[in-house]
Amino acid sequence: MTTRQYKKLKGLKKENLRDNMSTIEIVLNMLAEATTTELSKAHQPEGFSESQKIARRGGSYAGQVRQDIENDTGYPVVTSQNAAQLNAVVVDTIENIAKKPDNNADN
Repeated sequence: MTTRQYKKLKGLKKENLRDNMSTIEIVLNMLAEATTTELSKAHQPEGFSESQKIARRGGSYAGQVRQDIENDTGYPVVTSQNAAQLNAVVVDTIENIAKKPDNNADN
């Protein structure tokens, strides 16, 4: 998936894509970047073409991990949820916890 396709999936125009990723999306992105860096150090690519091949390999490792996670959990890692939607989930969770009666109030 290209960056443009990813931003379109999340309904973003000018917003930062990374700011709108879930934790697992960010971790997999970091895995791809770190793997690409290590592959570049090990193989010392010369020129754009060789560097592009290394970058694709780094991304493919993260892609394999993503597929493994999706196969294991049964749902996609990449979602259309953006930061506002993810924040709403957190706020709802906090509000629901706050509404619960304190079971330890008698102690």
